[in-house]
Amino acid sequence: YPNPFNPITTITYQVPEYSNINISIYNINGQIIHNLHSGFVSPGEYLVSWDAKNLSSGVYFVKMVSGSFVTTQKIMLVK
Repeated sequence: YPNPFNPITTITYQVPEYSNINISIYNINGQIIHNLHSGFVSPGEYLVSWDAKNLSSGVYFVKMVSGSFVTTQKIMLVK
C-alpha cells in the first residue's frame, strides 16, 4: 500500500513459521530491479518499504518465495 504509489510503497507479509524468504521487485520485462529481503525470518507480520524514486513510471511486480510457496503482486508506480 498504496497502490498505485509515488515513489514509496510498503509491502506487508506474514510468515507462519521460521522460514527462508526472498522478496524481489521485477520490471515488466522480468528483470530483477531490487531485492527487498533475503534470509530467514521468525513467525510474524512484517513490513518492508520500497523507494522507487530513481525509476520510471510503470508496472512492477513484487515476488515472494518461501520454500514451495510463491506469490506475485502487481504494483504501479505513477509519477
